[in-house]
Amino acid sequence: MLSKIKVLPLAAESLGTRSMCTFVETKDIRILLDAGVSLGPLRFRLPPHPREYEAIRKSRERIAEKASEADVVTISHYHFDHHTPSFTDWASNWSSSEIAREIYQNKQVLIKNYKENVNFSQRRRGWVFVKTGGKHAKKLEIADGKTFQFGDTSLRFSQPVSHGSGDASLGWVLITTITCDDEKVIFAPDVQGPMSNSTAKTIIEEEPQLLMIGGPPLYLAGFRVTDNEIIEAMEHLKRIVAVVPSVILEHHLLRAENWREQSKSIFETARETGHRLVSAAEFLGEKENLLEARRKQLFDMEPPGEGFMRWTKISVDARKLVKPPV
Repeated sequence: MLSKIKVLPLAAESLGTRSMCTFVETKDIRILLDAGVSLGPLRFRLPPHPREYEAIRKSRERIAEKASEADVVTISHYHFDHHTPSFTDWASNWSSSEIAREIYQNKQVLIKNYKENVNFSQRRRGWVFVKTGGKHAKKLEIADGKTFQFGDTSLRFSQPVSHGSGDASLGWVLITTITCDDEKVIFAPDVQGPMSNSTAKTIIEEEPQLLMIGGPPLYLAGFRVTDNEIIEAMEHLKRIVAVVPSVILEHHLLRAENWREQSKSIFETARETGHRLVSAAEFLGEKENLLEARRKQLFDMEPPGEGFMRWTKISVDARKLVKPPV
């Protein structure tokens, strides 16, 4: 469908990690979107399984390879699965100052404003990023509401939209629209559905040929999000897949193993309209690898060795500094 904009997901829940990191290339520019990746530190009262650490290591290798090719790196918001911090943390983020430097050095880095439309934790993380990983950038610019032109390719950032339904505790994110001649791709991370009707309206009015979007967090329903918020997010998704020809649906949604069953009506809508709805793994022609959603089964079916289990018993701070024995 797209011939002028190439899209390559690098890390995602369907590829075994928490991320939406994606590489986009046109004839004018190479863009690395949200170059972060993480593992859920505790799920089903269990730490990440060794297979999750294998997945995050491989994700980091793919990100590093494409970072070496990228001209521009973006940060939609300051969660660690969407940008790489400069501190050492092998337990959750597989990060270090060297990894961050390799991603951001000599790049034009376009970032979410960390002083406005931001909650406390992301304000602090954004400030730290500017002083650490961001100092390696060739050029560091606030992107909120701005458009950057590279030949026939435009890179346009939305004003901040809600990270979910509008609860300020989770902050705000930027949606990125990439246009080359008559082709348009939208990258909408962490909009959680979208839960927000105004965010859904914005996406629909843009009329992209391809949308990559973060779905709602089914695994938090009744806990951190209400059932009504999930229902609204699903309804908005149905509206979107009815008009967008190709949708990559990812992120929070795929942390629930039965996400396809719970998304049945959305897949039916896409099928009825002749549109494509896939995970990042499917988009790449690969088998889905929902490791976090299957963590309990993995520990039951593939019990880790004694060395790994001893590593999980040391303090959190110590685990960050020592790579897991996998």
